[in-house]
Amino acid sequence: MRSRFEPDRQLTARMAVTMFLLGLVYVAFVAALIVLLKSVVLVVVIAAALLVAQFWFSDRIALYAMHGHLVTAEEQPELHGVIDRLCATADMPKPRVAVSEMDLPNAFATGRNADHAVVCVTTGLLRRLETDELEGVLAHELSHVAHRDVAVITIASFLGVIAGLIVRFAFYSQLFGGRNRDQNTAALLAIVMAVSALVYALSFLLIRALSRYRELAADRAAAMLTGKPSVLASALTKVSGDIARIPTQDLRTAQAFNAFFFTPALGPGTAVANMFSTHPSLERRLEALAAISVELGEAA
Repeated sequence: MRSRFEPDRQLTARMAVTMFLLGLVYVAFVAALIVLLKSVVLVVVIAAALLVAQFWFSDRIALYAMHGHLVTAEEQPELHGVIDRLCATADMPKPRVAVSEMDLPNAFATGRNADHAVVCVTTGLLRRLETDELEGVLAHELSHVAHRDVAVITIASFLGVIAGLIVRFAFYSQLFGGRNRDQNTAALLAIVMAVSALVYALSFLLIRALSRYRELAADRAAAMLTGKPSVLASALTKVSGDIARIPTQDLRTAQAFNAFFFTPALGPGTAVANMFSTHPSLERRLEALAAISVELGEAA
């Protein structure tokens, strides 16, 4: 798909490198499991089935987890109108439109490609933003679809999810069934848990490095498409400030999907946020948008 969103060769290169490295880790991970569990068919079938399920049903999984549902133009005319205008400007297919019944002000895009994409906004975001600010946020999300980085993040996150599940399974298996197993079985579970933990750590770092850059790329693409970087900066400041006032329990519910959000669901007191965050800092994003304002000659 070719759109009028400004292409980003650095983003494309980073996605290719990340997928290559994760592919190597994934192959090594599957090979290690085959050696340890001594069942090629079982490991390959389970891994392939889970990958296909996540790739094909990522949009449904995300909407279900975030309490989202598809909405028609009759139900949300303003939201559909903004997306219609942006898609026409960007010359790209219109994604399905969804609304999440959460007060957390945020938005995300998901789906395996442009023809099966979904852009979802929360009711909290719709209540807080003016129309032009909402346009900036939606342009940001549509750029993720146009640049195909939504699909890349979906696939990339699969390995970490599986490795994390295996770590938990091995841990609880050791915890609750250790007395009934011999030393060889216990050692095997310990090795599986160690390998899975290493894979999870590597995928965690690779995905976050890519995610931080893709957010800057989406900010730039949205600002260049709308020609209003200061409006996007206003939306970003408003949303980030309001997220700090959202109850901690609501933030925890959403944090699993931080890599897909417009801005991360992180409250105050997150000391390691900058090091391991899925997003650049607010200051970094505002600086980049300010530089684009100068580039475009936009009045502050």
